[in-house]
Amino acid sequence: MVRIATRSSVPAASRRQFLGRLSALTLSLGLAACGGGGGGGGTDDSGHNGGSNSAVSFTSGVISGFGSIIVNGVRFDDSAATVLDDKGGRLSRDDLHLGSQVEIEGGSIDRNSGRATALTIRIGSELKGRVTAVNLGAQSISMLGQTVLVTSNTVFDDSLGGGFSAISVGQLLEVHARFDATQGAYVASRIERESSSSEFKLRGVVADLDTTAMTFRIGSAVINYASVTAVPATLANGAWIRVRVQPTQVAGQWVATALEDGRRSSGDDRSESEVRGFITAWTSATRFSVDGTPVNADSAEFKDGRSVIVLGAFVEVEGALRDGVLVAREVKLEDSDDSHHSEDFELHGQISGLNTAAKRFTLRGVTVDYSQVAEWRDLSEASLADGLSVEVKGGLSPDGNTLMASRISRED
Repeated sequence: MVRIATRSSVPAASRRQFLGRLSALTLSLGLAACGGGGGGGGTDDSGHNGGSNSAVSFTSGVISGFGSIIVNGVRFDDSAATVLDDKGGRLSRDDLHLGSQVEIEGGSIDRNSGRATALTIRIGSELKGRVTAVNLGAQSISMLGQTVLVTSNTVFDDSLGGGFSAISVGQLLEVHARFDATQGAYVASRIERESSSSEFKLRGVVADLDTTAMTFRIGSAVINYASVTAVPATLANGAWIRVRVQPTQVAGQWVATALEDGRRSSGDDRSESEVRGFITAWTSATRFSVDGTPVNADSAEFKDGRSVIVLGAFVEVEGALRDGVLVAREVKLEDSDDSHHSEDFELHGQISGLNTAAKRFTLRGVTVDYSQVAEWRDLSEASLADGLSVEVKGGLSPDGNTLMASRISRED
């Protein structure tokens, strides 16, 4: 699915620290947990309930296309969905972007057509903070004591024209990402530049919890939560936590203003659930966690065998949520090399802003370059026109700002 940087991009000591901590602690805590994570059923700032009692499915993943939105290969109709941020605040459909990490409460998923209806969509980035280092060779940045890796599938917002080359120390960035425990690093799916913020944020795994000093670590960041009035009952070593901090450190510590349960899974049982991400904790092929969601795969079908289910593997798991645990029906390995990324993204909609000289147009707010199309279906380049409904598949330009179309099809 994504190309990850080589293991040499993160110091060996750091990798060993993360591997030991995550494997030993995260899984045992997650599988013992009952109830749900902080992502589900909350109340937004307007007093509306963020969940939906009529929802039967839960999906966690990255937006890889529009038509309405495409997550984990499923096209979700978002026309009537409530869109929320990770604090429960109301957003609009215009806030849904390529590469954003989302959690979707929806209707039943038709596996034959790959379609479903989204009822509630929550958008949640992993990090917001200032860049403290840029490593051009490793294609990585440091922020909030964490390493963030940039790959060929990292989408860069227009605020960072030029992609990775536009990042510099001191910039305020918001990063959507998945955590790779084998590298002790976040693999970015989308990066946006922010102008200002009254708080920074970080989602990660708790380590070195000191309930007397009221501190813990996420990566190399030391968090002081003495001023937090509502501490989640799940706060423990190995737990996933979402923390908001003051933008300036005090005596080398980040001062927390809020703590929330960091698990992605819905707070309610769901008969259909699907998550896609890295295995972040592992005990066996049938007991592991994906992006912090504990999985019980005792009765699952393993599409690629059990031997590939290891720490750091990039997988998709389908099943049912029960008491915060994803009881798997199917586990399959997703492609994580860089051998074919020509059709990782998919857009459906009407062409606008057609520029035949530059061979570009806009589709669902995304700039599309059609200069390297390998396949035209039911249309030709000459028949492109504003208002024409098309399907576009392709990969990202080297700077991550443009979708390079490899196939364009006419749609009715």
